[in-house]
Amino acid sequence: MRREPTPPEQKLWYALRRRQVDGLKFRRQVPVGPFIADFYCPPARLVIELDGATHSDSTTDERRDAWMLAQGLRVLRIWNNDVMGNLEGVLALIRDAAREPLPPPPSRKGRGR
Repeated sequence: MRREPTPPEQKLWYALRRRQVDGLKFRRQVPVGPFIADFYCPPARLVIELDGATHSDSTTDERRDAWMLAQGLRVLRIWNNDVMGNLEGVLALIRDAAREPLPPPPSRKGRGR
């Protein structure tokens, strides 16, 4: 977990905090299982990850996203340059993702008690 947010994280956080997007509560730098999500909205089960150039072809991101999807979470990846250059478009994308029906809960089949 980082103490200082990147400029795109800071800009998006100022737009998401205090329920400014459709009254949704977002949290920043949240532990989600073995990972830290950049932003998380529990009611919508929506994880938002901001990506820069280092994420262009990351197998780690693929494994992380697959794990989160298996937990019944949605993952929305947004490029840093989109936050910096088109914040309103990014917020519209987040609104749309939060309005989508929730994914089904993960299957408990085959899990021990």
